[in-house]
Amino acid sequence: MASVGATVLAHDRIYRTMRVRIMHGEMQPGQSLTLRGIGKEFGVSMTPAREALRRLVAEGALTLSASGRVSTPELSNDRIEELAALRALIEPELAARALPRAHMALIERLQTINQRIVEQRAIKHAAQTYIRANLEFHRTLYLRAQAPAMLAMAETVWLQLGPTMGMLYDRLRRTEAPYYHKVIIAALKAGDESSLKLAVRTDVTRGLRLLAQ
Repeated sequence: MASVGATVLAHDRIYRTMRVRIMHGEMQPGQSLTLRGIGKEFGVSMTPAREALRRLVAEGALTLSASGRVSTPELSNDRIEELAALRALIEPELAARALPRAHMALIERLQTINQRIVEQRAIKHAAQTYIRANLEFHRTLYLRAQAPAMLAMAETVWLQLGPTMGMLYDRLRRTEAPYYHKVIIAALKAGDESSLKLAVRTDVTRGLRLLAQ
């Protein structure tokens, strides 16, 4: 029983660590993964490594080819457009549901996250730091929606987009907080739902549209 429990814990640790790496753009599109490599890195047998990768494949975070190769997704323009459309549908609705609970403490928290983006602009791995803080901004807002199923759907989309977003931000080399974050905060302060939904929709799709051009 202890061995089974240890395997489950190892599988969960690998899954959560790899999930964060993928979501935050720390891996390149098309990057291959092997059971041997994962097992060596985490100091585990192939069983928990296999279970963690299987779970990530099921979420769309990784792809499994007919030959058995496991890798991060390489998204076509059509796929990027599809995922952008999903973000445009789900995230404005999450923001609207959060609006009635958007008290000053939340607004101050969002402002702090934005400021961190500016302060960390010159550090190593800036693209991954930017993505991490950007997703923290959105997740912090959406948690107030109290819609866990909808938030889980949004996070699944983020997960599939992670490596591609990492490539985009490496290319853009952003050094300032996203402009539409300020618009989102202003709409929250004003209690303006229509402006909030428009700002969120624009914010979450602008970068993806650049990729699909």
